[in-house]
Parts: sequence; structure tokens; C-alpha cells
Amino acid sequence: MPAINQIVEDFELATTSEQTFKLSLLRGKHIVLYFYPKDDTPGCTDEGLQFTELFPAFTEANCLIFGLSRDTVKSHERFKAKMNFPFELISDPEELACGIFEVMKQKNMYGKQVRGIERSTFVIDAEGTLRHEWRGVKVPGHAQAVLDFIKTL
Repeated sequence: MPAINQIVEDFELATTSEQTFKLSLLRGKHIVLYFYPKDDTPGCTDEGLQFTELFPAFTEANCLIFGLSRDTVKSHERFKAKMNFPFELISDPEELACGIFEVMKQKNMYGKQVRGIERSTFVIDAEGTLRHEWRGVKVPGHAQAVLDFIKTL
């Protein structure tokens, strides 16, 4: 796990729109990487819609947004199209980025222990340095809090 104010190790994963996310190729832009548990579920939909609503302000702040879960690219494509997200979704079925950022947790779901993504967001600056993290995110107001932080960079 990169510490705040340390360079994030490079990684490469498939995204929607037949693209590839490679951190090192995005230098010069701030990056919001938000990890969410599952495509097309209520909390994950709300979170994506909040980032969508604020997307023009993030763009104006020289910032790219990426949502990331373990779902397949095909699942992501359906979710992105259904919700009309203006940003790409990253597929991490092998938990490469999930491991780098240590977002996998044991969670209680309907009385059963399941392993899944803890809703988390990371801001990486234009030089590739981790600048801020939010873990155990509560969706209401979160995208605005991230935007407010981006504006301080």
C-alpha cells in the first residue's frame, strides 16, 4: 500500500471503451480512483451518479475519474451504458489494484462473512503521488468531498 505523499506503483488493467488503464501514462493529470463493490447495485450506482454530476468540475480541475471493481469489462460496459457514466470503469478480476491499495476486506452480508471490496477512494496527483485516501466511504456527499480536495492540489 502506498503511503500518502509516496509514488504509487505502476499497474495496467483493462477498462471500458476497449481501453487500458496504465497509471504511468496518465502523468500530468490528477487521478481519482474509486473502488466500489459491485456493478449495478444501489450504493455503487449512487456513487457513480454523484461523480457523473460533478464530472465537468473534475475535468476543469485537470482530473480524470476511474471507477474500479472486480466485475468483468462486459459487466462494466453494461453498467456504464445504463448509467451514462462519462468516465471509464476498470476491471480488476485478479485483484491487482485491489491488492496494491489493500481494499479487500471481510464483510458481513445478510449474516454471512464474504470477502469484498471496501468502498474506498484514492487521489493520485499529476506526478503519480498518492495525495489522499478515503476508506469505508459513505456515498452521500463523497464525490463533492473528493472534488473539494482536488481543488487544493
